[in-house]
Amino acid sequence: MHRFQALLRIDPGESFDYLYRIPADHPAGTHWYHPHHHGTVADQLYGGLVGGLIVDRGGDVPVTTDRLLLVTDITLDGTGAVVPATATERTVGREGRLLLVNGQYQPTITAAPGATERWRIVNACTSRFLALRLEGHQLDQIALDGSFLPRPTGHDSVVLAPGNRADILVRPQDTGRFTLLTDPYDRGSMMGRSTVGAGSTPLATLITSGPLRGAAPLPAALPAEDPSTAPATRRRTTDFRMGMGGGGMGGGAGMAASVDGRTFDHDRDDQTVTFGSTEEWTVTNSSPLAHPFHIHVWPFTVLATSDDRPTTGTPQDVVIVPPRGWVRLRIPFTTLTGRSVYHCHILDHEDAGMMATVVVA
Repeated sequence: MHRFQALLRIDPGESFDYLYRIPADHPAGTHWYHPHHHGTVADQLYGGLVGGLIVDRGGDVPVTTDRLLLVTDITLDGTGAVVPATATERTVGREGRLLLVNGQYQPTITAAPGATERWRIVNACTSRFLALRLEGHQLDQIALDGSFLPRPTGHDSVVLAPGNRADILVRPQDTGRFTLLTDPYDRGSMMGRSTVGAGSTPLATLITSGPLRGAAPLPAALPAEDPSTAPATRRRTTDFRMGMGGGGMGGGAGMAASVDGRTFDHDRDDQTVTFGSTEEWTVTNSSPLAHPFHIHVWPFTVLATSDDRPTTGTPQDVVIVPPRGWVRLRIPFTTLTGRSVYHCHILDHEDAGMMATVVVA
């Protein structure tokens, strides 16, 4: 049995060394990291404190080029300083005016026709949902949140909530310029304010040139993990709530954001789980905004959703809970013991109190 240490605080001027021993059976995958100090998470990530992390075992999917595309957003003033979010933006979840890929504004990606490119796309935005599409191309998804799918799945568009990752195979067949876009996404409305943007936003441009050659076929199967089939030993329900009449840490005036009616308390244990058990959680959302549910350390599989979205059957760690809706999850607590958190990955909501602790022992 291995136990991890979480909820560490590193004060200004102090330092802390992390040592990660990657287990031999740890799956390859696309991950990321960012600071998590409650009350300042949104501001710190919005300011650019974020990075990608790849567990690479090499050669799992043959590709011409392997790229990490880490998407963030930010708003800057005329001097280049970060513009603070307003109370309303914190309530709804801020979306920056500038969308960046690896810190660059609308960069170009060059490739040859017939190449097979692996794009590891990370939605590291504070609140923005990405509805991704690439002009003139099908997006062949091979992984979600660091877990391989059983086989490539073709999409015209791939939706990533904040915190989600998707590995995409891009196989250009012709020469030209093709824009990677994010389309408007409806994540609900609050205080009479809709979250749907005005139009599509360019992220990057794929430029292909050179002699045409045949593309390699897509792999028929991928090295996906077998999902847990252990029967659930306990069922729980937990609810993400928002409303007026309170003020969470970092939240807008008058906004109350909570889990099960309680705002986050570092010293309180909200869920206690027996190590080795598999649980079925129903996460409900009593608010008019979509909330991405995220749990640290213990990935889950999605069993069903209130809006009947297709499920992958593979482990993930972020899932969209629809407005006034629910998701049902299977969570195996079989790998590590310790104390960690689950929360809304719209980080303004997390900072306002929409986070809870879970202890596995």
